[in-house]
Amino acid sequence: MFIAVLDLRTAPIDRAVVLAHLDNEREEIRAMPGNLEFRVYAARDDEEGVVVIHEWDDESSFADYLATDVFDRSGTVIRPLLSAPPVSRRFRATLLETV
Repeated sequence: MFIAVLDLRTAPIDRAVVLAHLDNEREEIRAMPGNLEFRVYAARDDEEGVVVIHEWDDESSFADYLATDVFDRSGTVIRPLLSAPPVSRRFRATLLETV
């Protein structure tokens, strides 16, 4: 499994636009081959923070997503609204169990 955690910072006034855009992209991303989950969170303790958690079958599936129009479209909409560069932390993970 491949997991990417994306941290975004935006002005409080722009956060709703960022969240809405990501929410609107969710179904298209979830339908992509290899996608296991796509979750978007507004930070509860920081009115500027947005966190996106991606779960993919493997790095190749995630790389394919990075090459899509949906990824480019998100960048076009979201990047101008960010107050700091996005930070993406990427992990290889092994699922031990689901309970």
